[in-house]
Amino acid sequence: MSRIGKKPIEIPKGVTVDVKNSDVQVKGPKGVLTTTLPEMINVTVESDRVVLTRPDDRKENRAYHGLARALVANMVRGVVEPFVKELEIQGVGYRAETKGKQIVLNLGFSHPVEIDVPKGLGVSVDRNVMIKIEGIDRQQVGQFAADLRSIRPPEPYKGKGIRYLNEHVRRKVGKAVAGTGM
Repeated sequence: MSRIGKKPIEIPKGVTVDVKNSDVQVKGPKGVLTTTLPEMINVTVESDRVVLTRPDDRKENRAYHGLARALVANMVRGVVEPFVKELEIQGVGYRAETKGKQIVLNLGFSHPVEIDVPKGLGVSVDRNVMIKIEGIDRQQVGQFAADLRSIRPPEPYKGKGIRYLNEHVRRKVGKAVAGTGM
């Protein structure tokens, strides 16, 4: 069996898991999440655990088994405590601010970049350079963080741009000094 797929998912207090065919709905104190799992994966809810099983050991079924278990586990975790991604902006004059349900980024372009914050996510800006993204859906939080980072990824020479908190950017050496003896 899949090492990940065979682990049962513990359901914390205050969380309910409903299964109808291949649709799974998780309700908790922070909200409700719903997803559709592959049809070959069977989901059963026991007293305080969710168990996922697969019909056979074909490679495709093994892969979907681990995927389905990870999706359900992230849903259960997300409705209890939200997922958080933090980004930092580095560069002279680079900054961010929130305006209602938008985030406005000044990143050295000729115009500020305005991005709508997706429904279900919370974005806060600290000291104009720290962006914190929170939400109950792990995929949505990670995708929005990646979208923000892709606007101005950190460049390897000066390190300017948007990066994840504590991300290490490999720096390159600039041009070699001209006039080295020929």
